[in-house]
Amino acid sequence: MDRTRFIEHQGKRILLLDYAGVRDPEEALRSIHESMRVVASQPPRSLLVMTVVRDARYNAAVLQGMKELAAHNAPYVKASAVVGMSGLHRIAYQAVILFSKRNIKVFDQENEALDWLVSQS
Repeated sequence: MDRTRFIEHQGKRILLLDYAGVRDPEEALRSIHESMRVVASQPPRSLLVMTVVRDARYNAAVLQGMKELAAHNAPYVKASAVVGMSGLHRIAYQAVILFSKRNIKVFDQENEALDWLVSQS
């Protein structure tokens, strides 16, 4: 399964960054780099992005990769949402936001995030 892929919701194309359940740092970093490649292939300010992090684990290298991903994606993204954060994820989220200077909306469920993203297009 591709962790970075386009899905449709209410007729809108959304880029899904599916990092759910990723526990191996090497897999996480490979997935982050693949996401960067896909995002960079899109026109500026064209993407609606949903990132799912439910049950994922992070170390310092993965957190740095997530910060770089958020900063890298900024020129390409119209709206971005993250789903499935636990307590530790929320601490990492704050670091990502401070580093990237992005506004990434937090949701508990995918359907809420998808509905919000569609409303931003």
